[in-house]
Amino acid sequence: MDKQPQLQPQPQLHPYQAALQRQVEKTGVIVDCYEPAFPASMCGQDYIQQNIYVLITHRGVAHTQYDMREFTLTPNTIVFIQPGHVIRLIDRSDDYTFSRLVLSPQMYNEMQFNTLTHSAANFHTMPVFMLSNEQKNNLMHLMEILAVITRHTTRDLAHHHQVLLAQLAVGYEFLNHYRNALNYKWTDSRKKNLANRFYNLVVAHYRESREVKYYAELLHLSPKYFSKVFQQVAGMSPADWIEQYVIAQAKRMIESQPLSTLKEIAYKLGFTEPTSFYRYFRHATGITAKQYRNQTQRHPSGSPLRGERVRGEKEEELTRNHRQLSTSLNAQRSTLNPSLPF
Repeated sequence: MDKQPQLQPQPQLHPYQAALQRQVEKTGVIVDCYEPAFPASMCGQDYIQQNIYVLITHRGVAHTQYDMREFTLTPNTIVFIQPGHVIRLIDRSDDYTFSRLVLSPQMYNEMQFNTLTHSAANFHTMPVFMLSNEQKNNLMHLMEILAVITRHTTRDLAHHHQVLLAQLAVGYEFLNHYRNALNYKWTDSRKKNLANRFYNLVVAHYRESREVKYYAELLHLSPKYFSKVFQQVAGMSPADWIEQYVIAQAKRMIESQPLSTLKEIAYKLGFTEPTSFYRYFRHATGITAKQYRNQTQRHPSGSPLRGERVRGEKEEELTRNHRQLSTSLNAQRSTLNPSLPF
């Protein structure tokens, strides 16, 4: 069984995400049933997923990006996200309601010892899919039981941790069963596990190499055979998968690190020469990294990005405060001595 890759520390989190992260670090698992919409202030911000995240939509609509691929979340859709993916909430309706399960990587690894299914490759390639009403109701019953278990501790529920892991394992088996029942061209579990191992290796080592041969050697396979197997499982070549992930990381850095130069970003991504990164980016996207930065400095509507808005709002606030202070001082001076020429 492959351990989840160690992730790099990410920029300052939105307060909502920061509170969620603190909670899962403390408890290992979070179960929230029928939660209201995410804060609107989260829209437009990138977030590198640190945990296992399962979300079921009940009402409303949300538009998201997953490694720069866009998905629409409608009632009965389920999302299964693993660590390392770049997530962005684009927008959501005011009535958006969901249930979620969040697992720390440590809890996820423990849970897998209790399962018969040991591959999550399905969810790497297609993290969002539709549930039938019956499937959704079944999963919600399991989540509600989980919520009850999490409200207890070993003080009032003997073998609490083991009971929790067992219930998580049951839910995971049902989720995989529903996912495998879809009419996607998945092959045997050994090949799916291979794709899962490959993805984890890319997350951990993409700064070191972007060559298929490098990862095939880590998997003790020939590049030709590995490429054939991965194409069967994922419907895309491993080279395209690597490129997709690297470009997603590059775009995230360009958008979220406006003070970093493109040269600095190239080095952060593991390119030894910035010119190699510029060629790589242009080949993958059709535009230069500089053009992409210029495009993302403003929203399509023409309004400034969040950072620019914040700076502008702060400047306007300082100007207003200065004017109010000046007006107040002048009024006080006039009251104390109306004859003074202020």
